[in-house]
Amino acid sequence: MRDPRTIILKPVITEKSMFLKEKNNQVTFWVAPDANKIEIKKAVENLFDVKVEKVQTIRVKGKPKRFGRYEGRRPLRKKAIVRLAPGHTIDFFESV
Repeated sequence: MRDPRTIILKPVITEKSMFLKEKNNQVTFWVAPDANKIEIKKAVENLFDVKVEKVQTIRVKGKPKRFGRYEGRRPLRKKAIVRLAPGHTIDFFESV
């Protein structure tokens, strides 16, 4: 089994992801592009000690970018939306 920290890269902190967290108890992460739903579920459960109900994945194609006269493309990324079981939460910003 792979290390969970190589599967879960970082959380997605946007208005839409915060809305999903408040409304549906869903948390969004950038994950490794070769990770599958079972690996993502096990990694989130191990890292954050929560129960996962469902995992949805989205492949995000990289945007084209220019650097002067050179054209390139940002790399492909994969996003996972994880639904947590009722009563379980993950807090990225704790109240101080």
